Amino acid sequence: MSEPGDAPSVPSAADAEVARLRAEAEAAEAELRLARARADLAAAEAAAAAARARAAGGATTADGGDVAALAEGPAQAGGPAVTASEQSSPAASDSPVTADDSAAGAADGAGAEPATPEAAAAPASSASSSPASAVSTPAASDAPLTDAQVAKIAAGYAADGAALDLGVLMNGGPVASVPVRIPLAMTNRHGLVAGATGTGKTRTLQLLAEQLSENGVPVFAADIKGDLSGLAAAGTPSDKLAARTAALGQQWSARAFPTEFYALGDDVGSGIPVRATVSGFGPLLLSRVLGLNATQESSLGLVFHYADEKGLALVDLSDLRAVLTYLTGDEGKAELKGIGGLSAATAGVILRELVAFSAAGADTFFGEPELDVSVFLRTDAAGAGIVSLLEVPNVAARPELYSTFLMYLLAELYEVLPEVGDLDKPKLVFFFDEAHLLFRDASKAFLEAITQTVRLIRSKGVGVFFVTQTPKDVPGDVLAQLGSRVQHALRAFTPDDAKALRASVRTYPDSGYDLERVLQELGTGEAIITVMSERGAPTPVAWTRLFAPRASMSPITADAMASAVSASALFPMYATPIDRESAREILGARIQAATDAREADERAKKAAADAAEYAKQKAAIDKANAEAQKKAQREYERILKSTAAPRSRTSTPAPGLDGLLGRGATKSIVNGVIRGLFGNSRRR
Repeated sequence: MSEPGDAPSVPSAADAEVARLRAEAEAAEAELRLARARADLAAAEAAAAAARARAAGGATTADGGDVAALAEGPAQAGGPAVTASEQSSPAASDSPVTADDSAAGAADGAGAEPATPEAAAAPASSASSSPASAVSTPAASDAPLTDAQVAKIAAGYAADGAALDLGVLMNGGPVASVPVRIPLAMTNRHGLVAGATGTGKTRTLQLLAEQLSENGVPVFAADIKGDLSGLAAAGTPSDKLAARTAALGQQWSARAFPTEFYALGDDVGSGIPVRATVSGFGPLLLSRVLGLNATQESSLGLVFHYADEKGLALVDLSDLRAVLTYLTGDEGKAELKGIGGLSAATAGVILRELVAFSAAGADTFFGEPELDVSVFLRTDAAGAGIVSLLEVPNVAARPELYSTFLMYLLAELYEVLPEVGDLDKPKLVFFFDEAHLLFRDASKAFLEAITQTVRLIRSKGVGVFFVTQTPKDVPGDVLAQLGSRVQHALRAFTPDDAKALRASVRTYPDSGYDLERVLQELGTGEAIITVMSERGAPTPVAWTRLFAPRASMSPITADAMASAVSASALFPMYATPIDRESAREILGARIQAATDAREADERAKKAAADAAEYAKQKAAIDKANAEAQKKAQREYERILKSTAAPRSRTSTPAPGLDGLLGRGATKSIVNGVIRGLFGNSRRR
């Protein structure tokens, strides 16, 4: 660190010479880019003039040739473009570039790139060599940009590394020498593709997916209408396609790209089933799907916490219903009281919402085997990135589920991928189609989760592109994270539309366009584009005509899709659902055991009660019998006493039989009776 009194260092002569040479080289490069842009601009203007001349009855050049042939021939042949100053035709007078514009363009170019005075003077002298160039004409409205602005755009989209070519600049016509591109390394800075219905958003998505795949970057996208399935088949040449690609200077050739098809749930015919466990989905996303309020959302989080603590695996919706039923039933009431803040009424509301959700067919989306999101990060044997398409043609029936499920996949990617920082190319680019469904009626906690995921997933090597109709569909905190914008035409049929259009225009940097007008006049396949340059700065706003996709722009047949699905290496792993022991079975067994124990206890209590009752009744009977016996004994003794003859103290005992008959007679009678009884009397 220098002291205040130290003299400033003086650059050496060698350093000064290097700086001078570098400045001259940069100035020469800027001048070359400016000259090329001016030539392309003049050729485009000549072509427009030729078209106007043909419309007026057919114009010819000074030597009898067709103006269109003069303007288009060199460009189509690949030769140098003919500038307006070099043509001896009325078309030259349509050039919007004046000498003042040329000088200003050189000055602007020097502002963007260091230039010498000689470099600034050269374009001016070139422009002044044509008499027509000194006159500004009404045709300038067809080419809104000056040469300097075109050169600035060309410099802004120049890239040293790999890039995705979106199209070419429009300035009254296509300027083939000024390509508009996104540096491949900047695609993990996220982006937005917006535009009204029918303006070409799907084709833009397809174009990006094709070039990412070609550069070895895997792609995930939701195929809402089935149009993207054509990525698996090569495109079909046509005269209309050839005319468009020739006008843009696009080297077009048909090509198919490696594609995997996925489906939400068990629709195996449409794709490999994508399932998630309820535990993996989490309470926040599930609350979003069920439409719960903040209180119910926090209560559902407590239920998930309880299930985790008790070892209750929440695999499908029946598991979560089983937990809620258990907690609101007789067996779990005591445990429900132990979960802070969860009331029986709230648990009942959540349970009713789950039942309705299941009745709508959502059961098929939750279960096992759970898809490993790392399958989206694969490349094929040739190194091309595999395009993973989630087929959701019935998204209108379950919009919240579709959008939330995509958010779940994005959150899973964030969880499983390591931190990698900035890469030369991303690990995956994730296209979020129909993004307005994700943010519609979303809770504050849900929006915060999305914003955090989008902000942080860049460092995991994942880029996210939101595709929707208008930028206002995406919250401002999320828009602030998006580095690239491809804006197709916007409509302003209502005051609200006009207000949204003006709000969108204000978000763009200054440009040479009247964006409020241009955004309503863009044709199909055209867009206003600004992206992140390689040095991380926004590029100039460019009116762009987009290149044509190389794969088929028509859906493949259902049979072809089913064949591709069944031939996938992932099909045997994920096609068949698995039903393992989870919360429903565990709680079912627990409830059954509790029921059995309760029934056994009730039986034991009943047996004890029966035994007690029997003993009580037996004791009562025994007591009654004893009393009866005592009573009978008393009665017997009473009768016995009452039948006995009273005895006199002075009387003598009555004489017995011997006394009445005499002893001998008595003996004879007794002996006779005995002999008669035993049959041993003697016969006489």
